[in-house]
Amino acid sequence: MLSSVDAVLVIVDVQGRLASLMHDHDSLIANIRIMIQACQKLDIPILWNEQVPDKLGETVPEIAELLSAQSPMAKTSFSCLGSDAFNSALADTRRRQVLVVGIETHVCVYQTVVDLLENLLEVHVIADAVSSRKVENKKLALHKMRLAGADVTTTEMCLFEMLRTAEAEEFRDISRLVR
Repeated sequence: MLSSVDAVLVIVDVQGRLASLMHDHDSLIANIRIMIQACQKLDIPILWNEQVPDKLGETVPEIAELLSAQSPMAKTSFSCLGSDAFNSALADTRRRQVLVVGIETHVCVYQTVVDLLENLLEVHVIADAVSSRKVENKKLALHKMRLAGADVTTTEMCLFEMLRTAEAEEFRDISRLVR
């Protein structure tokens, strides 16, 4: 089971014009926003990544505005684990459960997830908070990640799994986010 004290959120490359081309774009952005806000309320660390931002552009404003207290980590490799800054930040969290959101599911998200699994971390891909331009690519990538050992879940399922009970202090705030 997921635990807020052992989880870290990894945001993968929700940038520029590419983000607007994603399948079910509005739902993608809405669910990533929910995950960010919930993780902030639950004191879950957030690792924010951008793929060659000088070429692909910055993180979309709807996401970046929620992360104003931190800076993104730029990378050139498709996998976030190709970045020394990311590896160091991840190690510093001392968290073992990695929640993954972002784009594109079949490229940077997929390669990040496989690398995280190879590093013996427990990986949870938030299926309604990842996307690709073509739905077929997303579906196949989710299937391959599941076969590799990742847990594929949804925004609401993930959040309520971490809360465990309606008596949790953050229950009301999280419930409002997902309505």
